[in-house]
This record gives sequence, C-alpha cells and structure tokens, in this order.
Amino acid sequence: MSKKLVFAAWFALFFGVAFAQSTEKDPVAIVEIGGATSWNIHGGAASFGPDFAVEVTPIENWLEIEAGTTPLFSRSSTEWDTDLLFKKPWTLSKTAEFMFGGGPEWANTRQNGTTTNSIAAEVAGDFMFWSTGKQKFGWYLEPTYDYDFGRDHEESIGMSGGLLIAIP
Repeated sequence: MSKKLVFAAWFALFFGVAFAQSTEKDPVAIVEIGGATSWNIHGGAASFGPDFAVEVTPIENWLEIEAGTTPLFSRSSTEWDTDLLFKKPWTLSKTAEFMFGGGPEWANTRQNGTTTNSIAAEVAGDFMFWSTGKQKFGWYLEPTYDYDFGRDHEESIGMSGGLLIAIP
C-alpha cells in the first residue's frame, strides 16, 4: 500500500509540473531587415544602404550572436561591411530588450576604381522593441562604432534600424 501511495504522490507531483511548464518556445533565430547609415568621424561623406542580419541565442540571458552584412553607398564609393557580433542581452520589459557587445568586421571598399579589403572592430548597442510579449514581430535601433585596422585607420559611427522577424 505504501508503494502505491508513494507512486501516486510522485505521479501527481511530476504530472502537475509538466503541465505548469510554458508551451512557448524561444525563436530559433531573429532576422533583422532594415536600413543603415555611417559617418566617418574624421570627415568624409555619409553613406547609406540596406541592412540584413541574423541573430541566435546559444546561452539564454548571457550570449547573443549576430551575423550581418550592410552595403553602404556614397557618391564616390561602395563599401560592404560584414560583421560577427557577440552581445550580452538585458530584458528591460516584456516587450523591450537591450544588448551590448562587439566583434570583428570585414570591410570590402571600392573607391575610384580601386578595391581594398580590411579588418575592423565594431562595438554596438542594440535596442529591440516587440509588438507583443510573444516576440514574433518588432523593430530595432542599433547604434555602432567601427575602428578599421586598415591603412587609414578610419573611425566611424553609424545607426541601423528596421524590422525584427522571429523564426520559430
């Protein structure tokens, strides 16, 4: 009789815990689609272009990894920036998040018929605002600072923003 009572208590405890768990899953990835602008700190023209990135969460509440690319266009040049950022997330509310981090960036620049490649470091803040607490659609703003290790050691600040789409 005591074995049946222990089994019944065990079953009731774990049966209740199983149903108490949330059925919502975090998205596999988040896609960012928008626009970007960049300004050279030491002078030069501003450049503009589309922005595309994919973000994943390998360690919940500790690490977000974002891979993205942005072609930037100005009157005299075209630059393709491709980055891999490692960010620490903070939840501000049910519908707002902030992330801060950095990582390497590869820049391919074509200016006056000459193409150059360089490696840079990028630091970014990432504000994400979701339409609901379920995080399916939203929008983002991402201010950045870039330091290029190329010959001219360019420094630039930028801003990107656009739509967030969660991939279930």
